[in-house]
Amino acid sequence: QVQLVESGGGLVQAGGSLRLSCAASGIIFRQHDMGWYRQASGKQRELVATIGSYYITNYADSVKGRFAISRDNTENTVYLQMSSLKPDDTAVYFCHARRRATMEDYWGQGTQVTVSS
Repeated sequence: QVQLVESGGGLVQAGGSLRLSCAASGIIFRQHDMGWYRQASGKQRELVATIGSYYITNYADSVKGRFAISRDNTENTVYLQMSSLKPDDTAVYFCHARRRATMEDYWGQGTQVTVSS
């Protein structure tokens, strides 16, 4: 059974930092591209950042220079370090895994990030 379990969300003031973690189980982690998406209230889910198995990263323009995605293949965990947070970053953040060979997608349950002004 595949599980992606996010943690690290919470309430933070504008300008602050948070680190999200996503622990994966039930998959061969190194065979999956990993990513973070977010969904604000009343809006569509959007890409935040991705990291491939060769550690190539991709970021949404809105978070470039403020967020950093990383992965630890020994711990089966992907991280999202968020700095200089803005109220517009308020959303539920979802962990995503995609198996490259089959394009199978997996999602976590989400973790709430709220940035107060």
